[in-house]
Amino acid sequence: MATAPQNPALPLFYKDLVPLNSQQHASWKTRSTDKATWLVGINSVPLTVEEFPQAQRNYPIIFTSGENPVPLILMGMNEGVNVFVDDEGIVGQPVYIPAYARRYPFMLARLRPDSEELSLCVDPSSDLVGEIEEGEALFAEGEPTDATKNMLKFCENFEIAGTKTANFMAELAKHNLLMEGELNIDVGTGQPFTYRGFQMVDETKLREMRGDVLRQWNQNGMLPLIYAHLFSLDLVRDIFGRQVAQGKGPQIPVNA
Repeated sequence: MATAPQNPALPLFYKDLVPLNSQQHASWKTRSTDKATWLVGINSVPLTVEEFPQAQRNYPIIFTSGENPVPLILMGMNEGVNVFVDDEGIVGQPVYIPAYARRYPFMLARLRPDSEELSLCVDPSSDLVGEIEEGEALFAEGEPTDATKNMLKFCENFEIAGTKTANFMAELAKHNLLMEGELNIDVGTGQPFTYRGFQMVDETKLREMRGDVLRQWNQNGMLPLIYAHLFSLDLVRDIFGRQVAQGKGPQIPVNA
């Protein structure tokens, strides 16, 4: 169900990645846009746990399969389909856009495997940065501008949220609370559409959790996040319906 990165060696959306520095990028600018072209055809986007309350209003929240699962939102039920973004990257209605997507074309990255230090990097292939006519300068007199400082802070906050998300996932794993998911959408043809290849919280195991663990989760805010995920799965039918209405498949067989 998840869209693979264009280049497996780089994170989703990024075609290239270089560290920002005041020498090579002294004349670079960054501009805003109303077209999220990097979301075109992307059906799933990583999400941090802090975003569950906002995201669950618009999207199903699932977890990837395999080891080290991460949360994702579904912007489409099939690979290559995004029902919220048109072919030009325009978001058709007010919906929550995950921080993972909003930070593009910037991100913090570790330049050396043996170092814990993260550096602000950018995708130079993006038309949102570079030696462009309009936009905010990234550097002034060899120092980062407010635009660069603000993006650095945004990316730092994203990394902090990522650590919280990893802790959340570790707690789910500790109690073996994830199960292989299956979503069935009955469109009245007698042959439902079935989606697999993801994980979800096992509600049966959740109901059987010890009371002291549930109290702890309620106090630290984890329990509401779990239910935000579970409640969000009701939106699967809505996403599917949007696909059909937009003619983006899958094709529903017509009964004779």
